[in-house]
Amino acid sequence: MNPKFHFHFVYIVHCLYLLCKYETYFFPKWQAWQCMPDRAFSWNVLSLFTKSGMLFLEVSLIAFLLQGNDASGFESLARTFVISGAVVAADALLKTIYVFGFGVPLFIDADQGTGGKWGLWILHKLVLTGVYGLIVFMHHSRWRNRLPAKPAYYNYVCAMLLLNGVSLFGCFLVASGAGFGLWLYNLTIVCYHSLYLPLLYVTFLADFFQEEDMLLESVYYSEMKDAGFFDADWD
Repeated sequence: MNPKFHFHFVYIVHCLYLLCKYETYFFPKWQAWQCMPDRAFSWNVLSLFTKSGMLFLEVSLIAFLLQGNDASGFESLARTFVISGAVVAADALLKTIYVFGFGVPLFIDADQGTGGKWGLWILHKLVLTGVYGLIVFMHHSRWRNRLPAKPAYYNYVCAMLLLNGVSLFGCFLVASGAGFGLWLYNLTIVCYHSLYLPLLYVTFLADFFQEEDMLLESVYYSEMKDAGFFDADWD
């Protein structure tokens, strides 16, 4: 990892860690209110916040991966979050209009016959599937050098491409009237909310924190050596 890319990655990881803490705070509440029919408004608002937070994570990581080794410091971080914020704001505005303006039950699966609802989810999953598919295509093309070289990042993209592809297929089935599609879509939702944050940790955070621990141990060792703690070992 070159120094310029590592400098950018440090900021991305710290912001990613804060966003993960945000999601772990809201997700248990989202699960607890899911089965309470008397809290439809609260359920919709919390679902909107939770899904917007998850989408912000996804878009930020996509922007980070597409910038690759051309990224550098605060400028790249600002560009990443401006793109993510614009995409998430547009997505949240559209969903707010659907839910609170037109009364479309986007976050309630009981009404599977709502065509507008599944049309929006099809569009949502189609865009994400297309973007992840583009990154996989770039990995196998002459533009491969524009992407980070770490294999774990490619595995992350493949996992998200598979998940969004299956979810898109489920949305198509539900829109066509197939009951199996709703089960398949709900399965992908459960997998996404249960496994996405652990996937982020394994892919982006685990090695970083391990590297930070190694650097910290190296600093401690150097300070102790300068203080003369190991002089006796050389006598």
